[in-house]
Amino acid sequence: MLIQVLGGYGGESLECRMTCLLINGALALDAGSLSQALPIERQVGVRSILLSHSHMDHTNSLPFFIENVYGKSPGAIDIYASPATIYALRKYLFNNATWPDFTRLPNHLVPAMQFHELESEVPLVIDGVKLTPIPVDHLVPTHGFLIEQNGAAVLWSSDTGPTTRLWEIALHLTPRTLEVELRKLQKRVPVLLHHLKPPCVARIREEVRQLHNPDLEFLEQGKEYSF
Repeated sequence: MLIQVLGGYGGESLECRMTCLLINGALALDAGSLSQALPIERQVGVRSILLSHSHMDHTNSLPFFIENVYGKSPGAIDIYASPATIYALRKYLFNNATWPDFTRLPNHLVPAMQFHELESEVPLVIDGVKLTPIPVDHLVPTHGFLIEQNGAAVLWSSDTGPTTRLWEIALHLTPRTLEVELRKLQKRVPVLLHHLKPPCVARIREEVRQLHNPDLEFLEQGKEYSF
């Protein structure tokens, strides 16, 4: 399983792209920077997108991505998200006022994109990758994901505060509350921190350094990880 970090931040600047992972070249997890990080010929190879929640730093590039691949991809782009996220995208984004409704273009029988509702803790398999959506604690309904393929597993917490549903590592925690959450782990595993807000990067890195935890690392934007 190959995971390329297209964007690893919770905001945008010249150096920071918003949250988006590319799994095995064809499945995107969130779409904060899908159209900015890949040339169009590689965007055409992305067939499915899994969304953790509706916030802009996770959905920002979705309209431009759909426009870029419109007419170039065989069949509809599959968008997987919670009912709440789909509702928000339909009402506020793909509503023919903010952006065209590509679920009805070129027509409703052969759309450019289609939505699929996720059910919490019910796994689905996309291109051989098993994904289990797990609810986490955030301002809007949000899923983290257990991502599994060929014996490898990655737990992606998405945006969350302290949570009891899993032992997942939360991204919207301060370094101090992160330290508390890490105590829930039953064994040592590598922990990759991401979703840093651009104005706070230096301070967060210093506070994490002061935790003196050798298992903590920062997810590197642009890097490809093999699991």
